Amino acid sequence: MPALVKIGISAWTERTLVSSGFYPPGVRTAEARLRYYASSFPIVEVDSTHYALLAEKNALLWSERTPEGFTMDVKVVAPLSEHYIEPRGLPKDMREALPERIRQKKRVYPQDLGDEFLDELAARFVSALRPLRASGKLGLVLFQYPVWFTFSEASLRRLSRTLALFRGHRLAVELRNAGWLGEHHRDETLGFLREHDLVYTCVDEPQGFASSVPPLAEATADVALVRFHGRNTEMWEKKTASAGERFAYEYPKAELASWVPKIVGLSRQTREVHVIMNNCHRDWSVRSAVDLTDLLRRAGARIAEPRAPLAA
Repeated sequence: MPALVKIGISAWTERTLVSSGFYPPGVRTAEARLRYYASSFPIVEVDSTHYALLAEKNALLWSERTPEGFTMDVKVVAPLSEHYIEPRGLPKDMREALPERIRQKKRVYPQDLGDEFLDELAARFVSALRPLRASGKLGLVLFQYPVWFTFSEASLRRLSRTLALFRGHRLAVELRNAGWLGEHHRDETLGFLREHDLVYTCVDEPQGFASSVPPLAEATADVALVRFHGRNTEMWEKKTASAGERFAYEYPKAELASWVPKIVGLSRQTREVHVIMNNCHRDWSVRSAVDLTDLLRRAGARIAEPRAPLAA
């Protein structure tokens, strides 16, 4: 039987989505928005956890405010995927233990922190995920690596180290450097992911940049993940006031339709397919999710339906 396809969006509280009219006038609180969203879609991706360490109390609230069967993919905090972070995104006690010269930096990189610090950060992240795991609502833990994380033996060792820190969790890897999937390293990259049961993140994104990964549909584990970033070529690698500006793109149905056979193909190789619209601007991600759901349903895919909302 083909896998169940779960379709949703990233960042359900993104500012322009909230102001777009997607949420009804009476849906104004964080709790109400999550309950409303979960009554409309069966899955969401949490991206706020990339910028600051997840708090266990938030994970517990998300578990309580969403219906049985709802899925939350969670993006890992930035330094654990080789990104920089603003010091204020680190736990207060850990931040205050850093040398003054590090605390005063605008951006702190993993090499500023050291492996012992990163191990503790990973342990706290894993601990904070417990309510979602206990409720059965934790989907994938997403590691989105930056363009400067290139294919190398050292990078493969970092990936192996991550596996040890997150043992027992289903991990997804998104690569943002084209070299990983070029002709010289594609087979080795995909082979490594399959060997270690890591989910390869299939992407739709602007092409022609060092950060452009080709739109491959590859399943390397029993779950597949597809993330749609839009095709805003003009803004993709520009410095912007917010990350959302890069993803401001409204997909025409024809572009979404090009992924239908790919997603159907992934569903024949896995037990579950997660499809996340990350074109987070206004309600474009929501519209894309609805359009793609309709296209896949017409193609005969098994689509996960949203569950009945919980009582407030």
